[in-house]
Formats: sequence, structure tokens, C-alpha cells
Amino acid sequence: MSTEHKPTDDIFYDMISIQYHALKAAEAYDKYIQDAHDHQDVADFIRQCKQEDEARAIRCHELMKELGGARQHSNA
Repeated sequence: MSTEHKPTDDIFYDMISIQYHALKAAEAYDKYIQDAHDHQDVADFIRQCKQEDEARAIRCHELMKELGGARQHSNA
């Protein structure tokens, strides 16, 4: 990343918030999948949503590492 950021910057809060909500949603989807047991098409859709939120959380983690890495490398 091209700009230096501190962990107290809004961008970190934003990314942590997105990651948190994506993980919480992914966790809740297990219950929704159980509720849709008689409706395979609905259960498949919920599984897709869960996978998308899990991927979103992973990408947030990667981006936060990059944001923090840019700062660490500039201090070296």
C-alpha cells in the first residue's frame, strides 16, 4: 500500500468493523441453513452467502496486514 497508516486510523477501524460483521454473519448462517433444511435452493443460497462473508473477512485480514506492513517498513 502506498500510504502510511497507524493502527488508530479510521481505515483500520473500518476494516476491523467489516471483518467483524462478516465473521458474525458467517457464524449466523449455520442456523439459517438448519432452518432451510427442507428447501435445498434456499440452503444453497445461504451457504453461498456464508462463503462470501468468510472470503470478505479473509480479504480484510490481508488488507490490514498490508496496511500495517507499509507502516512497519517505512519505520525501518
